[in-house]
Amino acid sequence: MRLFASISEFFRDNYPSADRLGVPVARWRQSIYRTVFESNTEMGKRFERRLTLAIVLSLCVVIAHSIPAIADDWRMYYLLRGLEWLFTIGFTVEYGLRLISVRKPWRYAFSFYGLVDLLSIVPTYLSIFYPEAHFLAAVRALRLVRTFHIFPIFRNFLNEYLMLGQALRASGRKIFVFLSVVALIVFVMGALIFVIEGPEHGFTSVPIGIYWAISTVTTVGYGDLTPSTPLGRIFASIMMLLGWGVLAVPTGIVGAELSRNVGTKASLKGVDCQACGLERHEDDSRFCRRCGTRLVLPGSAPRSMGAAAAAARPVDDEAVPGVDRAEAQA
Repeated sequence: MRLFASISEFFRDNYPSADRLGVPVARWRQSIYRTVFESNTEMGKRFERRLTLAIVLSLCVVIAHSIPAIADDWRMYYLLRGLEWLFTIGFTVEYGLRLISVRKPWRYAFSFYGLVDLLSIVPTYLSIFYPEAHFLAAVRALRLVRTFHIFPIFRNFLNEYLMLGQALRASGRKIFVFLSVVALIVFVMGALIFVIEGPEHGFTSVPIGIYWAISTVTTVGYGDLTPSTPLGRIFASIMMLLGWGVLAVPTGIVGAELSRNVGTKASLKGVDCQACGLERHEDDSRFCRRCGTRLVLPGSAPRSMGAAAAAARPVDDEAVPGVDRAEAQA
């Protein structure tokens, strides 16, 4: 559950930056770096948008290639293979540009984003020896994580994902205790159904009975194993009714944590710190809780450092002629 708490810090800390990778000295490499890495420039934003479109289209090609009605047509087959190789070559060139545009290419190659970029192009080359390996190109979907900071609507979705992760982390211990109790119940029920039904009805061992108990208590019910004796059917009915309660408990636990997080988020005002960029603060906060910078409230003009220092400086009655100490204190 700690992964949900640190997922935002993980992507932020591992995102390729100039401090981690090093900006090259040569101008032509700097130009490539600003295009493929810096998304705050106009050229970088344009490149990221086109890259996102290429990733989505390549995923559509992989999906279409898995449909038998499309893949059986030899013209569509060769068209999809050509498009797949076209996207792969383009991603390979992009990966090479990222490596040559930084001073520490190995640091990028072994980073999270570098490994994802590499894994997105390897399956197509493996398909030369193993034809079915090109379906592994679906890992390119992980590259879309890089574009969450480009589109504002994706940033909002990411905040909601993080809120769900925080709710899961907060309720992790309760869910673990609940699953432990369910595991004990399933073990006992699986052993009992093995004793009741026996091998002649398909329940050849206790693990088979546990498998049946899990599929029944989760209301999946594959139907490959069904009790045949009257006592076994009564026992199965009890298990089915118990399954409804099993599904309701974790939903209520996570729902309660979500409601608490939503209430906390609603009580925070939408003021961003201009120094560190921390979003949302308490209603009565005047300074950033991370860096201590004074917050600029909506509708108020930021105060300059000189004005703030003048306001904080005590009044000196001797420096003001014609004003005595009593009037200055008043």
